[in-house]
Amino acid sequence: MEASRIRPVCMIVHAYYEEDPRVRREAEALVERGRPVDVIALRLPEAEREGVLNGVRITRLGVQRHQGAGLWVYLREYLSFTVRSGWTATRAYRRRRYGLIQVHSLPDFLVIAALPLKLIGVPVILDLHEAMPEFFKTRFPGVRSRLVHRLLLWQERFSIALATRVLSVNELMADRLLGLGVNPAKLTIVPNSPNLELFDLTAHPRRDFRADGSLRVIYTGALTPTYELDVAIDAIAQVANARPDLDVRLDLYGRGDSEAELRKRIADLGIADRVTFHGRIPIEDVPAAVAGADIGIAPTRLDPFTAVSLSTKVFEYGAMGKPVIASKLPLVERTFAPDTVLTYPSGEAAAMADAIVRLADDPEERQGRVARTAARVAELGWASEADRYAALVDEMVERRR
Repeated sequence: MEASRIRPVCMIVHAYYEEDPRVRREAEALVERGRPVDVIALRLPEAEREGVLNGVRITRLGVQRHQGAGLWVYLREYLSFTVRSGWTATRAYRRRRYGLIQVHSLPDFLVIAALPLKLIGVPVILDLHEAMPEFFKTRFPGVRSRLVHRLLLWQERFSIALATRVLSVNELMADRLLGLGVNPAKLTIVPNSPNLELFDLTAHPRRDFRADGSLRVIYTGALTPTYELDVAIDAIAQVANARPDLDVRLDLYGRGDSEAELRKRIADLGIADRVTFHGRIPIEDVPAAVAGADIGIAPTRLDPFTAVSLSTKVFEYGAMGKPVIASKLPLVERTFAPDTVLTYPSGEAAAMADAIVRLADDPEERQGRVARTAARVAELGWASEADRYAALVDEMVERRR
């Protein structure tokens, strides 16, 4: 295909592009294979309205994000971004002549932003990162009426109907969509596989286990109720009390609306000197942070939403050669063998504390789990998935031509 004839792809995502690993993996995979990509996303306060990152052109919209707000505030924010991103993509089409539009959820109905271009024949991919009805039921427990849930299911089906193709992040999510009546021919699984070029343990100085005498536990991700960091903090307190010789420490990299509550819990437990909040760091800096730790934790609260999800943190810690402790979710157990990631029942701080001590006290088990987890992560790396994803995009663009 001649370079001058390669149609660009436009991606729309209600998130900060710089902080969304899945969107970045997919956009950069297309750019690496010669297809231009424009992304319309939210704008961080310090970011320019337009820019280029690793070859991807970004247009950032100044729609205020309201983490921790109520349901109706979220909906107003989503609607504002839907209108503005749709207008931006439609205007840009006059110059860029997109061959395909890819919309990333949440929200599912953001696909409406691509409707003007679909009406003139541009194919649309809806990339469902999460199950929106289950997410809202978990995130807003005060709004659990049957009517609201039915409306969320309706908007999900409506959004899928508008799309030309639908992507799902894993088998359980795909099974859920098939159960809703989605045509199997319309559905493709593109897993949240790690980018092993970024998470390369040979590219960063590696810390020997408890090199300075302390036991450094790390979490990288959002500080929101979805992740049971309250349980992790309780576990750290229990380890500190039971095993002062381990000098356990917890490093939290991320931000979110649970931070104030977590700080209060830490103060009440008297472990403020053992927990450090580092804030959100760029994706490019995460591997170095993990390399400087001893154990990576992925504490996800089990509920109807997370029952069909799999945290990418598990892959990232494993790729960086760290032992992993994760809550016992269906997809963790389906993806990783029992002798790789060490799991604990969701919500049980004592079980997580026992897992931390177990890994600290048994170097043979720890090293075996690290090796087996790294091997499994290598099998599931992004490189082969990137080829499949890029081939799907090429097929859809060329079919339209």
